[in-house]
Amino acid sequence: MELDHSSTALLITDPQNDFLREGGAAYELVKDNLKQLGTIDNIGSLFQAAKDVDLAVFVSPHWYFPHDDHWQYRGALQQTINDIGMFKRASVTDAGDLTNSGADFYEPYKKYIYDGKTVISSPHKVYGPDSNDLVLQLRKRGIQTVLIGGMAANLCTDSHMRELVENGFEVIMIKDAVGAPGEAAYQAALTNYGMIANSVISTADAIELIDP
Repeated sequence: MELDHSSTALLITDPQNDFLREGGAAYELVKDNLKQLGTIDNIGSLFQAAKDVDLAVFVSPHWYFPHDDHWQYRGALQQTINDIGMFKRASVTDAGDLTNSGADFYEPYKKYIYDGKTVISSPHKVYGPDSNDLVLQLRKRGIQTVLIGGMAANLCTDSHMRELVENGFEVIMIKDAVGAPGEAAYQAALTNYGMIANSVISTADAIELIDP
């Protein structure tokens, strides 16, 4: 496999404190899988490899604003997310509350995300990019192949894979740059990746593709 760097991007879903920082709203649910896979370091290594060769990098965050509190129906997990205040922001137009909150990006990744080159899409609201502008941003940059890592493996990461495949992208899943709430959820994600994605590879193999 070879990548055309001009039409390839790295996408990381939900690289945020509520998942990745000790004390985050969902950290206890995913911490064992994060440690087993080395997810936090692997995502950092992917960011670095992409930046070293000026590969396009995209981040799809999960943010909820006060108007989202008025949804009239939610799925079970969506209700739990709302109840525990996960990814909560105070305002669409004022990011003053974002810094160091659960919704903020994981601190070690900020040097990559805030470098002026990374594309931060509008927030997805449920699991996939159906409700944000990620596909538009990828298309406008001429991207055809997307390498995906991030959180959570069986939820938002899986849903981003599915939607991008449906939209005609070539999708490569990075199996140890994700994290899930338990081994069963992780194995379910791997099963889906293997059936749907164009390829499923390790972080080491992804870095070799990015920077041969």
